[in-house]
Amino acid sequence: MKAPAADQQRLLVVQQHDSALQRLAARKAGLPELAQLDTVGKAEQVAGEDLATAQAVVHDIERELTKLEDDVTKVETRRERDKQRLDSGHGQSRELVALQQEIEALNRRQSELEDLQLDVMERLEAARGTVAGLRSGLGELAFKRGELEQAIADQVAAIEAEEATEATARAEAAAGLDEGLTTLYERLRAKLGGVGAAGLVQRRCEGCRMELNPADLDAIRHAEPDVVVRCEECGRILVRGEDSGL
Repeated sequence: MKAPAADQQRLLVVQQHDSALQRLAARKAGLPELAQLDTVGKAEQVAGEDLATAQAVVHDIERELTKLEDDVTKVETRRERDKQRLDSGHGQSRELVALQQEIEALNRRQSELEDLQLDVMERLEAARGTVAGLRSGLGELAFKRGELEQAIADQVAAIEAEEATEATARAEAAAGLDEGLTTLYERLRAKLGGVGAAGLVQRRCEGCRMELNPADLDAIRHAEPDVVVRCEECGRILVRGEDSGL
């Protein structure tokens, strides 16, 4: 195919802008803060699950403590009732003796329950401490996430500003280019990693970095300026210039 030599030269400028846009896109997608944000997000998820488990433990211990408190109240109520009956002196001797024995048993039971209460209260304090620690850790992670999100937003905004500048310059460089040349370039660029055209510099293709053999160089040397030549190694459009070494 043929295209004006000037258009072929301008195609290299378009390629430069396309390569710059490709690098900017890679920078935006590969910001280290994105990986850090993902790590923080996973840590938040784990910490959130741990917090839910720890809160469930606290809830269970609180229920256990409430039951013990209810049991102590029942024991105290029963003992108080028996004590009043005993103090009244009414009833047969063996009934009073039984009341005295029951009061003693209730005293022992209350002591046992109170010991259990102390143990449960200690476990509850420890469980609540775990919850507080996890909440604090989640707060720190949330703060770190906010910092990362802001850093990402700032960098993305800066990159997108560069992209806008490059896109404008690219559009200006591509305006009015030979349609067939442009179509071939875009097809090759999509197929060959974003590089559809390369300069021929000192007998070397700047696309694949391979030096052309003498036969290919001779064919290119004798081709008319408006003939679109291709690299035999990579298939890219080769743009000739003063430094081609022909």
